[in-house]
Amino acid sequence: MIDKRLILLCITWLFFYTGYTQNMEKGFKYLETGKYVLAKTFFEEVLQEYPQNKTARLCYGRAVGLSGEATTAVTIFTQLRSEYPNDFEIKLNYAESLLWNKEFVKAKAFYELIVAEDDTSFPAVLGYANTLSNLKEYEKALLLVNNALALQKGNPNAMISRKYIRLGYAGTYVRDRRYEDALTLMDKNLEDFPGDRDTQLNKINVYLLMNKTKEAGVIYKALAKNAKDSIAALAGLSLIAHKEHKEKVALKTAKKALDQAYKHPEDTVTLLNSQERYIQALTWNGKYVKTKQEIDKLFAKYPDNPRVLAMESSLGMYTSDFKTSIANYKKILQNDSTSFDGNLGIANAYRAVDDPYKSYEYAYKTLKHFPKQIDAQGLIEKLNLNYSPFIEQKTSYTIDNGDNKAWSFLVRSEVPFSTRFLLEGSYSYRNTKNEVTNDDATSHTMIIGGKYKLYKGMLLTGRLGIIKAEATTNSYSNVLGEVFLKMKPFRLQNLELGYKREIQEFNAALLDREIMMDNFILNYNLNTNFNLGWYTQYIYTTQSDDNKRNLLFTSLYYKVLRRPSTKVGINYQYITFKDQVPTIYFSPSRFNVVEVFADLIKNSSEKKAYWYYGVNAAAGYQFIEDQEKSTTFRIEGKLGYQFSNRFRAHVYAKHSNIASATAAGFKFTEVGLQLKWYLTKKPLFNHKIIAIEKSVLGEEKSKYMSEY
Repeated sequence: MIDKRLILLCITWLFFYTGYTQNMEKGFKYLETGKYVLAKTFFEEVLQEYPQNKTARLCYGRAVGLSGEATTAVTIFTQLRSEYPNDFEIKLNYAESLLWNKEFVKAKAFYELIVAEDDTSFPAVLGYANTLSNLKEYEKALLLVNNALALQKGNPNAMISRKYIRLGYAGTYVRDRRYEDALTLMDKNLEDFPGDRDTQLNKINVYLLMNKTKEAGVIYKALAKNAKDSIAALAGLSLIAHKEHKEKVALKTAKKALDQAYKHPEDTVTLLNSQERYIQALTWNGKYVKTKQEIDKLFAKYPDNPRVLAMESSLGMYTSDFKTSIANYKKILQNDSTSFDGNLGIANAYRAVDDPYKSYEYAYKTLKHFPKQIDAQGLIEKLNLNYSPFIEQKTSYTIDNGDNKAWSFLVRSEVPFSTRFLLEGSYSYRNTKNEVTNDDATSHTMIIGGKYKLYKGMLLTGRLGIIKAEATTNSYSNVLGEVFLKMKPFRLQNLELGYKREIQEFNAALLDREIMMDNFILNYNLNTNFNLGWYTQYIYTTQSDDNKRNLLFTSLYYKVLRRPSTKVGINYQYITFKDQVPTIYFSPSRFNVVEVFADLIKNSSEKKAYWYYGVNAAAGYQFIEDQEKSTTFRIEGKLGYQFSNRFRAHVYAKHSNIASATAAGFKFTEVGLQLKWYLTKKPLFNHKIIAIEKSVLGEEKSKYMSEY
C-alpha cells in the first residue's frame, strides 16, 4: 500500500531542503508508479549530497522497503526513530516497514501506540487493520478498516483491504462450518465490488462444501466472461459434475476445457490446470491406462513437478498402487513440508496400506498447516472409529416350507486394545420349532476370540466357544471354534485359509442330532483395474456322522457403477456328499447351480446422517443329481439409517428357493433387525494417538481436538 500523503511529504520537504525542483517530480512519479528500484537510485543520489536530510532518508527507506529489502528498511526507520523519536510520519513508516518484514506481532504492538496517539490518522488506522489481518484477528481488523473508511470514505486501498479482511474472516467461519455466516461476509464484498472474481471463487468453495452444486455452477457460468475464465469455468463445472456423481459429464466437460486451453498455449498455468482436471476426470471414469499416458506426457514436460506427482499418486490410490502413491507424496513433502496434497494424500495412503499410526501423524500434520481442515478431521474420525470398541445386535425370524420357524438373537462386541490386536465376544440364542412334527429346540452359544495383525496385509483371527442345546430328545454341550489366516499375497488380491468347527442348527431336528462339522476353508478374491473380479470359495467338511462334503463356489462379476456400487455376474456352485441321507439333511451326491446375479449397494455418504440400502438378486437353474433342472431365485435386501457416525440401524429380508440355501434343503424366508453402536469416540489406547498429536502439534491442545 502506497500512502500518497507520505510521498507528497517527501516531495515537499525535498523542495525546501534541496532545491531540486525538477528532480522532485521524477522521484514522486517513481514511488507513485511502483518503480521502486529507480526511486531507490534517485534518493541515493540525493543523499550523497544531503546525507542528513530527514525527508530524503524517509523516502529512501520507503523505496528500499518497497523494492524488497524489508530488513534494510526496518534498519533505516529504526535509526530515524532514534534521531526523531516524536516524528509521527517516521513512526508510521517504521510501523509499515515491520509489515513489509512480516514482523506482525511487533507491528501490532507499535500500531497500538500510534493509533492511541492519533486515532484520526488514516494510515495508522489502516496499517493497524492490515496488521491484525495478517495475524488472523479478523473481527477487530474489520472494525478498524471500517474506522479507516470513516476517515477517508471510499479510499481504494482501504476498500481492497476490507475485501481481503472479509475473505479471511469468512475463511474462519468456513473452518468452523458456519457457512451461512461466511456467505454473508462474501455478499457484502460483492456490494463493494460487484462480480469480484476472488469473492465469487470463495463462494463456490463454500457452496461445494455445502453440497449446493447448482449454486456453484451458476457462479462458474457467470465468471466465464473471457477465454481464460471460460476455461476455468468449464474445469469447475467438471468438478461439479463429479460431485453430483455424473462422471461421464465430468469427463466430457473437462475435455472441452482442455481443447480450449490448447488454443492458448502461451497461458501455461491455465493449460496445466485444464490438463490436471482432464486427468482427474479420466481417473473418476476408471480410464486408468489413458490416465497414465496423460500423466507420462506431463512428466516428460515437467519432471518431478509436485502437481504431476500428486496426479500420479491419486491414480495409485484408485488402482491400489499404494507404494507409488507413498513414494510420490514423500517427494512432494521433501520439496514442501506444508503441502496439503502431500500431507493429506500420504495420510490416506498409509491408511490404505494398514499403517494407522503413520496415517494419524500426517493427518495431524495436515491440521497443523490447515487448522480444522474438514477432510483431515474426517480421516481422523474414521481412524478413531475403526479402532473404537463397538457392540452390535441382530434379531431375526425365519420360516421355511418345511413348517420350521425360528427366532434368533445375537449380540457381539469387538474391543481393540491396539491397532494390531483386539478381543471379541458374542452370545447368541436360537429357538426353532416345527408344529407339525412337534420338534422344539433351543441353543445358547458363547464365543470369545481375537484378531492379531502379524504384519501389514496379514491378519490372524481365532474364536473359541461353547454351544449348549436342549432339543426334543437330546440335551448337550459342545465346543465350537475357528482359526483363519487372511493375507494379501499381491496387489488387488485377497487370500484366506481357515478352519471352522460348527453345528447343524438350522431346524430343531438337526439340532437334536448334534451333527458337528469340521470345515477346512479356502477363499480367494481377485480384483482388477478394469472392473472385472473373480471370487472363489472351496470348503471340505467332515461331519460327526462320518459324512463328508465338498463345496465349490465361484463367481465372476463386473462392476458397473461406483455410486451406488453396482455389479453383475455369474455364480456357479457345486456340492457333493459322500453319503446321501436325504431324510435327515440335504446331502446329494451331485448338486450344481448356475445363476446370474445383480448387486446394488449404497452404504456411505459425505453426510454423517444418511439412509443406506442394499439389494442382491439372482436367478438361474439348479441340478440335483439326475433330476430335471429347476429354476432358482433368491433375493436379499436391507434398508437402514445412520443416525450418527457412531450408531446405525437397518432392517433386512431375504428369500431363497435354492436347495443348498439351508441344511435341510428347504425354501426359506428371513426378516431381521440389526443395530450397531460404537461405544466411544476414540480408541481405548488413545494415549498413543495423543502422543502422536503432541509430537506434531506441540503440548498445547490442538484446534482439532478442542472440538471433542
